[in-house]
Amino acid sequence: MILNRISIINYKNLAQIELEFAPKLNCFIGHNGMGKTNLLDAVYYLSFCKSASNPIDSQNIRHGEDFFMIQGSYQTDDGGVDEVYCGMKRGRKKQFKYNKKEYQRFADHIGLIPLVMVSPDDATLISGGSDERRRFMDMVISQYDKAYLDALIHYNKTLQQRNSLLKADAEPDADLMNVLEEMLAADGNVVFEKRTHFVREFIPQFQQIHATISQGKETVSLHYESDAQKGDLKELLKKNRAKDRIMGYTLKGTHKDDLVMQLGDYAIRREGSQGQNKTYLTALKLAQFMFLRHHGNQTTPILLLDDIFDKLDVLRVEQIVRMVSEPDFGQIFVTDTNRDHLEEIVGKLKGAHKVFHVENGDVV
Repeated sequence: MILNRISIINYKNLAQIELEFAPKLNCFIGHNGMGKTNLLDAVYYLSFCKSASNPIDSQNIRHGEDFFMIQGSYQTDDGGVDEVYCGMKRGRKKQFKYNKKEYQRFADHIGLIPLVMVSPDDATLISGGSDERRRFMDMVISQYDKAYLDALIHYNKTLQQRNSLLKADAEPDADLMNVLEEMLAADGNVVFEKRTHFVREFIPQFQQIHATISQGKETVSLHYESDAQKGDLKELLKKNRAKDRIMGYTLKGTHKDDLVMQLGDYAIRREGSQGQNKTYLTALKLAQFMFLRHHGNQTTPILLLDDIFDKLDVLRVEQIVRMVSEPDFGQIFVTDTNRDHLEEIVGKLKGAHKVFHVENGDVV
């Protein structure tokens, strides 16, 4: 998948942008706070129907304006052309269109334009709570498995219903709780099985990429933990109902799953240096790219690299540059404050490239 053109109006600090991109490499140079990341976020938005950094759509409208619009024209791997449009006015529901047809469910768009973003915000995968790591799994699996996304959406809606009953003053109806727990268990088992299958396949790819970047100097691992590994989910929910009632929310289930990230034999959040953490996260995201490349509709994802070289030594940067120059990687968007980094990439990547300068929301 290649993004040929993008039009942006009033998105974050970007007033009005019209850009045509190179099919291989597109570099954005500028000081911090100028809008480089916002450009990548607009590209991200066209794939996921939301911002990578701010899920509240109204807050992504440029200050003092009443709406934002993002429109992209893509070339598919088979040579076709797809048009994606998103627009939102303050106080109104956003519109999202694929080839001029408006979606009834935004979830139907997920996976049509596969994309992977590597950014400084990835640090929360290590430092944040388990919800960040579940979101990572969801982001990968949802792009190639619609049954997973449907089960996840249904599970979360049912979970909200059960939690509402648990919070209510009146004692929840036992029959209704039984029905909700049966639904939670059914969808939860689908989520669990597909996460288990994903992690099992993903780990070798991740470890191989990490070994390449670190030149074998560190060993890493991932371990998936889930309440579904401890027994029948329906029975677990029923057993914990009284405790859940006291707490006012559901304590057990696949919404509590986690990925344990390890450096050597220890949790990386306790042992990793800044460079080791950045290497771990970059390898994780590049493995996500390769996984999506070979699953689902076999479409080459777009790769966004935001400030990728910060906190990495020269040798690790060189390994990353060499890796993304391989034919498996398609169109790449990269930001940096250092022109030397980008010139190094340009010198090693084969194929057409463009360099854009970003200042105060303007691009030249």
